[in-house]
Amino acid sequence: MIQLRNVTLRRGVKVVLENGEFTLNPGEKASLVGRNGAGKSSLFSLLAGRLQADAGDVDIPPRWQLGEVSQSMPETEDGATDFVLQGDLPLQRAQEALAAAEAADDGHAMADAHMALDEAGAFDARARAQALLLGLGFKTTQLDAPVNSFSGGWRMRLQLARALMCPADLLLLDEPTNHLDLDALVWLEAWLQRFDGTMLIISHDREFLDAITNVTLHLDDARVTRYGGNYTTFEAMRAERLTQAQAAFEKQQERVAHLQRFIDRFKAKASKAKQAQSRVKALARMEKLAPAMMASDFSFEFREPANLPNPMLALRDVEAGYGDTVIVRNVNRTVLAGQRIGILGANGQGKSTLVKTISRAQPALGGTITEGKGLSIGYFAQQEMDLLVPDDTPMQLMVRLAREVSPNAREQELRNFLGQFRFEGSMVHQSVGTLSGGERARLVMATIVWQRPNLLLLDEPTNHLDLNTREALSIALNEFEGTVMLVSHDRALLREVCDEFWLVTRGGVEPFDGDLDDYQRWLLEQSRAMARGTEPPPPPRSTVVAEPPATAQPPATSRAQASGATRGAAASPAAATAASQAPVRDDRKARAQARSKLADLTRPLRNEIGALDKRLENLQREKLDAETALSAGTTAPAQIADLGRRLNHIQAEVAMLEERWLELHEKLEAMQASAG
Repeated sequence: MIQLRNVTLRRGVKVVLENGEFTLNPGEKASLVGRNGAGKSSLFSLLAGRLQADAGDVDIPPRWQLGEVSQSMPETEDGATDFVLQGDLPLQRAQEALAAAEAADDGHAMADAHMALDEAGAFDARARAQALLLGLGFKTTQLDAPVNSFSGGWRMRLQLARALMCPADLLLLDEPTNHLDLDALVWLEAWLQRFDGTMLIISHDREFLDAITNVTLHLDDARVTRYGGNYTTFEAMRAERLTQAQAAFEKQQERVAHLQRFIDRFKAKASKAKQAQSRVKALARMEKLAPAMMASDFSFEFREPANLPNPMLALRDVEAGYGDTVIVRNVNRTVLAGQRIGILGANGQGKSTLVKTISRAQPALGGTITEGKGLSIGYFAQQEMDLLVPDDTPMQLMVRLAREVSPNAREQELRNFLGQFRFEGSMVHQSVGTLSGGERARLVMATIVWQRPNLLLLDEPTNHLDLNTREALSIALNEFEGTVMLVSHDRALLREVCDEFWLVTRGGVEPFDGDLDDYQRWLLEQSRAMARGTEPPPPPRSTVVAEPPATAQPPATSRAQASGATRGAAASPAAATAASQAPVRDDRKARAQARSKLADLTRPLRNEIGALDKRLENLQREKLDAETALSAGTTAPAQIADLGRRLNHIQAEVAMLEERWLELHEKLEAMQASAG
């Protein structure tokens, strides 16, 4: 097991951990959570042996093999598979021993080396390495491509595959999902669930943590606290602990006030002087409790859009790509006011390309994009530096933006606005190039909020955000009155924000008739079909015949055209025919508006139903765990009592939640029936 006892760790003048203590048992899968800058990566370095504790003891079994994702960018001409194989250290040692034995012509040593190779699984090692690569999204044609031929994000995937290749007793993973799309993330989640060693992971993806961890270590204010359970359980337990701590503090404050009143009243009275003195001593001996303070949570909101054109966009036979390369073609979709669209698809299929084309960041290669009158787009790029200038400061950026959007804004107003996004004091004059990833993401979000858009195009906005900031973004998006189009591998954000999905696959865009659970099941069916060598199943499609997309209002100003691509409605010689079809379009537009209005009205109900489903699922898992522990027959009597009480609480909460679930469904069905 891993044990930390009275450990103090400093980085420069900052105390990362003070008198830290925790234990991780063999086979436990734990998450390390805390705010950005709390010292999580420093604690990882301590466990990996790159840092030494300033005080205390760190005990890790000396024979344990450590697996860790290197944060350095690999530079080598080795093929991808060979690079991953180098992560299997026992295999590498056995191969080196065999080479040395053959060079020395030592038959006995050669026999030992062959036994070591057999134990290391040399016969199927290459196949295992390639399975890791395929699971992480590499194509079969890339399995032997040189490492240097891949971009930075794909090289970090290679580092992840190399770490997973190592038969580790302890696996340390620091933000392993940052460079993964949803497809690869689902695969990694399943792989880690099967991993039978001890694991400690840093991640800001709450669904990922909920799925694979059973212990949570919370690092806050230089102290680490162990909680039994996944991230959702940790949140509930910590909230209860803070409530209890605050109640104890308030009770002690009442006791202190009572003692102080007695002292003040009787300290000068001879008959009561002795009692007053004893209360002075009691007050001095009392261990002072601090108020339960949670770090201030980050929050913001999008400003109300100036107008809401409906439809916002109409895409006709749009082709998107780079140069002469078309990645997505024949896109025929309409975006209505108030829609919440999640864009799904594997890396390389064209999600970002589609979003960039809609956002005006690059021209369409063909087809027509017709914008509604008054359309205002807020675009968050996956690489936020694409929208920033390294030498700029936040204040310079906001001053320049204010000249374009709101010329009358004063500097103090801009400073106050930046303060809402945690840019305070001298930070407003700090170069953008020196900001952290999370700070740059908040700065881009601030510029979007200032512009009051009615259409948000967000491409992986959570990559550098901690869990609290992600929660703030989710709340802000749900309160936003305009339209949201979201590309993200954060399933919690997709579930909380989006109520419909587009799937970018096989060079096109089509509606995905299902939720994220359906998408994950479809991905699993696809991987099974590929393993069997059979045709993968098509994505779920609605049996309802899709209506032709509505026509957007003509834009006030046409956008740039590129090789035959146009934005804005083109004049048609068949004006009479178009006029005769106007009633049909008006009727279709009315139905679309009615659907959009119904979606807005029912969204709070559907969001609450989704949250209830998630909570009921977690409670069922907790119930099963408790029942399994009780039936094992090895539980201590005190723990049996605790488990019994926990089961009673679970059953009571399940009954209450199920009653609320039924009530919400009845309301939802009534609203849908009245609208239909």
